[in-house]
Amino acid sequence: MTDATFLVSFAGPLVTFQDAGRTGHMRYGVSASGPMDRLAFDAAHAALGNLHGQTAIEISLGGLALTCSSGAVSFAVTGGDFVIEHRGRKHGSWTVLTAEAGDRITIRGGTSGSWAYLAFAGSVGCTEWLGSAATHAASGFGGGAVQSGQTLRVANASVREERSGAVPRPSFVTDGPVRVVTGPQDQHFAQDALEKFLTERFAVTDAYDRMGMRLRGPELPLAGALSIPSEPIVRGSVQVSGDGVPTVLLADHQTTGGYPKIATAIASDTDRLVQFRSGQTLRFAALSGAQAIETVRGYLAQKTAYLAQIAVPRGTLGQRLMRENLNHGWVLD
Repeated sequence: MTDATFLVSFAGPLVTFQDAGRTGHMRYGVSASGPMDRLAFDAAHAALGNLHGQTAIEISLGGLALTCSSGAVSFAVTGGDFVIEHRGRKHGSWTVLTAEAGDRITIRGGTSGSWAYLAFAGSVGCTEWLGSAATHAASGFGGGAVQSGQTLRVANASVREERSGAVPRPSFVTDGPVRVVTGPQDQHFAQDALEKFLTERFAVTDAYDRMGMRLRGPELPLAGALSIPSEPIVRGSVQVSGDGVPTVLLADHQTTGGYPKIATAIASDTDRLVQFRSGQTLRFAALSGAQAIETVRGYLAQKTAYLAQIAVPRGTLGQRLMRENLNHGWVLD
């Protein structure tokens, strides 16, 4: 194995290096960061046979274009329905391809989804902070943003022909309301606020980044408790500011906050939620604490089985042809 290098010719905003996240530091006020869509991030690495949690590049709708300067390496793209241009052909995301010296790769937003993940069959070189490459977008701590003109180096790059081709998408992810556990400050809202939150539709606004997603919909008036003592916040917390507008907190969320929280989205639904685009609408549905635990445990079991399935090499083209019955009959002359 040798190194592969890439020259970044264009990188849109919020294109960052991310690993599985900077855990264990939130009590010091340090956000965990990590991928917005954790399922797609994990799938990109599994499809290549990488170790869990390696560094990948998270790509926003702004897109990314890079050219392989030297070496050869297989790469996977997962996440939203982005468009990949490679060797004069267009591919959809959820695929494994190989880049060689001179190849240009362009990844841009397609029909749906807000985030895509580019993982390499090797180790992406970038800076770390507190032992993690996960980038906190506002501060730049971690691997940082990918910049136009930057050279990327992939150490121990390998070509994995036996993994090339389409990556099966997770069939267990379904549409439907974003499921939440209500509270813990729902008592601070006007009497009809929770009912509105659970029965009416909300739309994603342009005020959406790695820290949170501000929604547009019915006002959720407070009952006189605009500020509460600051307390820990988790990914998926739905906090409501004084204007009655809810914001769902995401990967780069602050570690504490003093706005009342009307609900918390369960972990298995935040990966789906982050792929929404501005203008898309959604509804919320309430689960009890016990139901939420059961739902997330079931989701994680399905996710584990799915990742194990796509991690199995499919074989080279020759090996795949040998497994197929290409002889469908005889023609007698």
